[in-house]
Amino acid sequence: MILDLDIGNTLSKWRLKDADSSEIRSRGAVWTREEWRPGADIPDLDVVEAVRISSVARRAVLEETVALLQRRVGHVHVAHSTPEALGVTNGYEEPERLGVDRWLGALAGYQLAGGCCAVDCGSAITIDFVLPGGRHLGGYILPGLRLMKESLKLGTRNVAIDPDSEAEELLAPGRRTVEAVNHGIYMAAVSAINRIYAEVCDMEGVALPLMLTGGDARVVSRGLQVPHAVWPDMVYGGLEACFPLTAAERAGRMSGAPRVPSPVSLEKIRAGLAFSMLL
Repeated sequence: MILDLDIGNTLSKWRLKDADSSEIRSRGAVWTREEWRPGADIPDLDVVEAVRISSVARRAVLEETVALLQRRVGHVHVAHSTPEALGVTNGYEEPERLGVDRWLGALAGYQLAGGCCAVDCGSAITIDFVLPGGRHLGGYILPGLRLMKESLKLGTRNVAIDPDSEAEELLAPGRRTVEAVNHGIYMAAVSAINRIYAEVCDMEGVALPLMLTGGDARVVSRGLQVPHAVWPDMVYGGLEACFPLTAAERAGRMSGAPRVPSPVSLEKIRAGLAFSMLL
């Protein structure tokens, strides 16, 4: 079995993948910690032959995790942001400072679509662009839905946006304080993504496929105005591309990869952008 770990600052996700069939056997999430309990927090390591790790947590968390795993597992692969990988050139002035989850998402998107806008809707919303030739432009970081709500300090933090809500409902004026807060932060998030996507495509003269991942991707996707796909395993896809361990991965197939969305024409993007500037 292959254990994939996506370690965040507060929440860590894992999945167990069959090394022979490439099927996902199980998955889960736990609060990030320095001391993992195999069999409780993560799967029993007796069945694991290799581990792949993406981590944006504190260095101590990663070091303790790697030390634990190396005592029990034969192969431990840790992803890092690099100046170049898999045909993509890192756009950061200091490439190692780009969050590795963003880097893996950009790599996965490029392997799938040959150029993309990769959006991760987690505690922060990150938006990264990779051009068809493999040049990573850099990106944008915004507060996520939960962080925006907490910053208002209005006592509504525990009333989350219903992920099954329709966009029309979430974009309407709220008639209670909790609705006004939820609808306001939702409007801010989807408006920012829509505008940033249009502005960058206009500047670069290319319409890029748009792909979303992260815990809030499903609800955010409902408010986007351009064709897009939701790929929950996009970061894992980057791990698979960087460290291919199964026959399917070595053939370039990434688990759960969606059909690449066909973007609208650049002319339509520019027309929409021009109209919005007149309002």
